[in-house]
Amino acid sequence: MRFENVVVESLAYELPPEVWTSARIEEELAPLYRRLNLPEGRLELMTGIRERRFWPEAIRPSAASAMAGRRALAASRFAPAQIEVLTHAAVCRDMLEPASASFVHHALGLPPAVQVFDLSNACLGFLNALTLLGSMIESGQIRCGMVTVGEDGRPLVMETLAAMVAGEHTRQSIKPFFANLTIGSGAVSAVVCHRSLAPEAPRLLGGVGRAATQHSDLCLGDRAGAGGLAMQTDSEQLLVAGVELARDTWQAFKLETGWDENTPDRFVCHQVGTRHRTALYQALGFDPKKDFSTFEELGNTGSAALPITLARAVEAEAIRRGDRVALLGIGSGINCLMLAVEW
Repeated sequence: MRFENVVVESLAYELPPEVWTSARIEEELAPLYRRLNLPEGRLELMTGIRERRFWPEAIRPSAASAMAGRRALAASRFAPAQIEVLTHAAVCRDMLEPASASFVHHALGLPPAVQVFDLSNACLGFLNALTLLGSMIESGQIRCGMVTVGEDGRPLVMETLAAMVAGEHTRQSIKPFFANLTIGSGAVSAVVCHRSLAPEAPRLLGGVGRAATQHSDLCLGDRAGAGGLAMQTDSEQLLVAGVELARDTWQAFKLETGWDENTPDRFVCHQVGTRHRTALYQALGFDPKKDFSTFEELGNTGSAALPITLARAVEAEAIRRGDRVALLGIGSGINCLMLAVEW
């Protein structure tokens, strides 16, 4: 896919107030650690994640989404009345019906003429929403749209801790739950518009997507009992399959964009952990000095992870005007989407 007239006019995020260190999570798991004779510090050592953040217990994903949306609108030249499409593109949703975007729309005071819907594709939701809004802009259907994401990892982590401590687990049986402990919370939003309305804004140039759905059973998340959440992940096989799909996607990305491994000034990836980043960069031949990461302090925040990292890279001036940035997204399914942006 290629875009000629699509820009990211504003990008903003919101971080939760509560900080949970990996050490604190291991304190909660102390009874399990004692039973299995597990050494403390393994969680941070294996993932590189020092801490993650959580919202207060009562918050809905739509409320987090709206927080970031207000920030994006405040940073934008557009008034709420100019937004024509709103999508909530998070893993987390308030409920099955109505769309969480409905609550976001109301909270932001957007006009009745806005198209409102959820877009869900695991950790790829934000990038998928960018391409969808971009296509609507490119085709002339709309001039300006908005994507919001509000991820709440707290219920999943709390449910996982309770299940791990209470269950009769072995070292082998806890492996599918380990990835849950890397999850954090966060919110992000972007206003996307036609290039003529913001000619100096970062341009979405294009990209490619690939699917390897034969691996769709490697990471399964769903509702658990009593309103909780559950997720089980075959982390080792997901890493192998994910890197293989990323390699295929990158080859297609190079053909579509004309870029190669040396073209990007910065790579921004979905944020999982040290092991995944190392395996990806080695397989694709990327310079690790061009990476910018946030997983060390935010963990894996689902669909919010990549765009929050992008926003923080801009804040830190690791991305500057004129830089070429490769956005490398991957989500369970397995699906991969890589986008080229000229900042």
